[in-house]
Formats: sequence, structure tokens, C-alpha cells
Amino acid sequence: MKTAPAFITALAIGFLVAGCGSGGSGNTPSQGGSGGGTSASGGAAGNASGGTAGNDTGGSAGSPSGGTTAISSGGGAGNGSGGETGGASGGATSSGGSTGATGGASSSGGSQNGGATGQAGGTPGSGGRTGATGGTSGTGGSQTGGVPGTGGATAPGTGGSTTPATALVTSASGTYWKTDGTWTEVTSGTADVTVNDSSMAQTWQGFGGAFNEYGWSHLSVLSSSDQTRAIDLLFGSDAAHFNFGRIPMGASDYSLARYTDDEVSAGGNDYSMASFSITQDLKYLIPYVKAAQAVNPNIHFWGSPWTPPTWMKTTSGSVNGVSCANTGSTPYDGGCMTDNAQVLTAYAQYFVKWIQAFDQQGIKIEAVAPQNEPNYATGYASCLWASPLFAKFVGQYLGPALSSASLSTQIMLGTMSNSNSNMDPTVVTAVMGDATAKGYIKMLGYQWGMLANVGSAKSYNLPIWQSEHKAGNYPFTVTGENPPPGPFNSTMAPNDYTYGKESWGLIRDWIKAGVVSYSAWNMVLDTVGNGNDTHRAWPQNALLTVDTSKKTLNLTPAYYVFRHLSQFVAPGAVVIGTSGGDALAFKNPDGTHVVVMYNSGAAKSTYTVSVGGKRLQFSMPADGFATIKM
Repeated sequence: MKTAPAFITALAIGFLVAGCGSGGSGNTPSQGGSGGGTSASGGAAGNASGGTAGNDTGGSAGSPSGGTTAISSGGGAGNGSGGETGGASGGATSSGGSTGATGGASSSGGSQNGGATGQAGGTPGSGGRTGATGGTSGTGGSQTGGVPGTGGATAPGTGGSTTPATALVTSASGTYWKTDGTWTEVTSGTADVTVNDSSMAQTWQGFGGAFNEYGWSHLSVLSSSDQTRAIDLLFGSDAAHFNFGRIPMGASDYSLARYTDDEVSAGGNDYSMASFSITQDLKYLIPYVKAAQAVNPNIHFWGSPWTPPTWMKTTSGSVNGVSCANTGSTPYDGGCMTDNAQVLTAYAQYFVKWIQAFDQQGIKIEAVAPQNEPNYATGYASCLWASPLFAKFVGQYLGPALSSASLSTQIMLGTMSNSNSNMDPTVVTAVMGDATAKGYIKMLGYQWGMLANVGSAKSYNLPIWQSEHKAGNYPFTVTGENPPPGPFNSTMAPNDYTYGKESWGLIRDWIKAGVVSYSAWNMVLDTVGNGNDTHRAWPQNALLTVDTSKKTLNLTPAYYVFRHLSQFVAPGAVVIGTSGGDALAFKNPDGTHVVVMYNSGAAKSTYTVSVGGKRLQFSMPADGFATIKM
């Protein structure tokens, strides 16, 4: 078994000492080790006219050993050890960027507004958090064209700074995260996008992603500074700022080992859970989670198993016409859950012990789903569930077990993926049609093929989480997406702009359907993207990739698409209506508006957004994205 390198056990501590790198360096989704050259002063602070906005390509970044920068309009910041920025092409320089002489200014505090606001039965908010070493400061001023500058602020290593009060960020293929644009307030003309404050929909809880062993293993080949930067890119308040984290309960299709936390010799059992152990989790998953916690201590964690302990499954019979035979060379792949009171009682205790074990590691599990994709038997860890058995387990075993253990962990009805009428929709119907089981369900978790089922699920008056973003690069036919996916590449995950645009369409459609959170699948993979599926090679896309031979970090177009939303939309925001364009809009708890737009056409220098009683005009790139926060 491959073991974790020594840095893994120390990285979480290191986050408390070293400042986190900013998430916006570079202009292309290129290797992230250092970016291009910095400005002579290590990052420009806000000046009298509103400050510069990073370098000539937009998106300056703090050195991983120093403070992160403010990345939207109004000034990037360097620091004492030199601000790391993306150069004209966004590529990395061999010298790691020049060292700034003075650095940006920082102050001694700054707290973030608000925590996640749970809907009825949803994940409760945990309140605001205070930066450990300093918030933002700077002289600021307003930019020409109406975008207020935020000054040349540095942020503390643990994420004490908040996103700026106003921002304009654009991205297009080859020119990502440009923050040097400005808007002009106009009084006439037709708006390309109109935001309607009176059209209010769901309350937003947040964005997130899944922790997997492969991701942490790939991060381990990077330099310490790039490891730090990668985690900040995902969880830092000046970056993607994810506040949801999914944790596999045992093996997934991106685990290095096939395992559960209670395995025994073939033919045996462990009804008393005497063999329960999180030894494997401590090697990769838990260090990965703790590294994220060091950057954002307010992440909402939830768990789901891909398979129960193998001694709890049967290989006899079928479920919905699918055989219970193993689908791979090990008992982890495929099989069906056994309908036996002793087994179900033990499995409920397995959840209890897993939640308690992670709590002892300082990781609070706020929700669990009984099974990942209960109607797919795959060439990786999986298990089929009959719909009545799923309902019985929730109502008679899992729910009572969590209650008896005095755990506040909630049960998600998830994660549902197979939308064929006799598959996962029947699981939902069975559980929600059982009064006892229904009483324990506090949210629904839908992913992949279940988008069309979100509308009907809203009748349950429970929060609906989008629990896993589609991975792209499909070895099967996918229809109905807008923008559509690209062709299949059997040797390497494309991680291209086509997938970035596909990701936008998926996020947009799920949010418009009514979900209250949205989670990426793999946050980090290598550049190939294969998992442990024994049935087929399926190189899957990710938000960040690691070139394991060059030991470099890459930011993918999909990462920037997620960040166009997740950095600026605060938990507790309300989704509001838009018309006249491809857009999503939110109103944050502090009253600011966030409008995220995709322009599939030609560049337009007079792209106009009507929002908050104003008409804002700016240059929209061709086939590109823009975020306005005001």
C-alpha cells in the first residue's frame, strides 16, 4: 500500500503558519507554481484612482508563504515575500516570480459576514468567522467607470478577508479571471440582462466538492507552497471559497484502496463493530479534510458510502432486474444490500461509529446519505438497494440509531442518480411514502441524471442539494445539455474550455431548477484523470489538476466557472430572476447583488446589465463569462 509522504501529517499545521496563495494567479489554466512576473512593488496597492486590479492580465496572487491578495477590482497586493502573479500568458516562470519590495498593506482583523443559513430542515449556519491574523485594508477610492476600488489589501493565511463589496471579473478561453475591467453607469439603452429583485426563489446554502484519496495523493507530489495554494484556491475566502465538503465512507471510484471501515475475513461478520477502524481514512481523507478546515473552518461536511462492509452484502438475486452478482474481481464492486435485521442494525451502528470517529478528529459530520447511487452496480465500490429496503433502513434502523446516540447528524435522501422510472425515483417514492422514514429525512441529494426530477421533488418542501457535478468526457452518449459536452478522450481528461462551458450549463440549470447547494465531483486529480474503475477507462475532469511528472499545479476552465459564482455568492443569498440573457443572479444577505453571465456570441464593448436600479455597461468577451458584484 502506498503511504502518505511526511508532509501530509504536517500540512494542516502548516496552514496555520503560512499564508495561503491567492486563487487568481495566471491568465490561462496553466501550472500554478508561481505564475508570471510581479510588479516591482510586489503587487500594487489601491491608489488614488481606485487602485490597479492585479497585473496586465488580471488576478494577482499572494505568495504562498505570505498573504493572499484581494483579487477583484481595486488592487492586487503583494507582501513581504513578493506577490505571485500570472504573467501575460498565465504560465509559470522558472524563478517563481520577482520579489516585491514592499508588499500590500494589511490590518489586524476583519471578519466574514454570516454563515450558511439552513432552510427548513437544512444545514444550519455556523455564523461568521474572524480572520486569525488580519483582514483587508487599503486606501481604495473609486475607479473610473464606477467600480469602487478595494485597495491593496493582503489577507491572512486562514482566510480572514471577505470578498470585495464590488467586483467585475471576466474570463474567456486563454484569458481567465481578468479583474482590470470597469463598468460605466448608463441611463439608456436596452439591457442584455435584466435582474428582477421581486422574482425571488430559493435561499442559497453554498458550493462545495468531494474529498477523495486520489486528490490528496496527487497533491503530495507538489511543493509545499503549491500544496498550500491548491487548498486555498478551493477553500480560501479570496478564491473559490467552498463551504460544503463530501467525504466518502470508505472506498469510492477515486480511492487508492478498496476498503470499508469494518472488514473481516471472508465468510465472517462483525455485528458488534469490534473491527471498526478509520486507519485507512487517516492516511489520505482526513489530512485532506483538515487541510481544508485550516483555510475555511466553516465547511459543512457530509458523508456517503459507495458500499457497506462487504460481509453485509449478498450476491444472490437481483434488484430491479439487475443481478446481485459482483461486478468486479472483489466483493466491493456490486452486490446487493442484505435484508436482515441483524445486518441492518449493525450497518446503522457503522454510521454511528463513523460519525463519532470523525468527530473525534475535529470533523463534524452534519449529514449522511445511506448510499451513493443505489441503482448502479459498477466496476468500483457499489451496492444495489431495493426501494422498500432503503425505506426500512432509514425509518427503522438508521434514524433511530442516530437519535439513540444523541447525534445531530441529519439524513439525506441520497445520493440519487439513476432517473429511470423504476430506479432511483422509486427509492424516493418509497422513503417519502413511509411516514416513519420520511420523518428522518431533512434534505434530498440529487446528481447526474436526476435534474429533471428536481421540480417534482420540491413538493416535499425540503432542501434539495445537487450532490455531484458531472465529470464530463463521457464514454457514452449524453444529450440535452446546453452547452453540449465534447467528444470522448479515452487516454486523458480534456479539462478544456468545452467542459468549462458544459459546467456552466449544468450549474445554471440545476440552480434554476431549485437546488440550494451545488457540489463539484473531484476537486483535484492528475492530468490523466482515471480512477479505479475495472470496467472501463474513463478519464474524468477536475477543477485542479496535477502534472505528476512535472510536479506542477494547473487551474482548469471549470475551476474558473465555479469560482465565478462561489467566490461572490454568500451562504444565505437568495436566487433572483433574470431575463434577456444566459445568466444567474443572487442577492446576498448584505444586500449586494451578484450576476454571473455567459456570452456565447461575439465580444461586446457595450454589454449592459440592469441590476439594483442601475444600468451597468462593460466589455464582455466573446464566448466568455462575467461576474458583477455590486
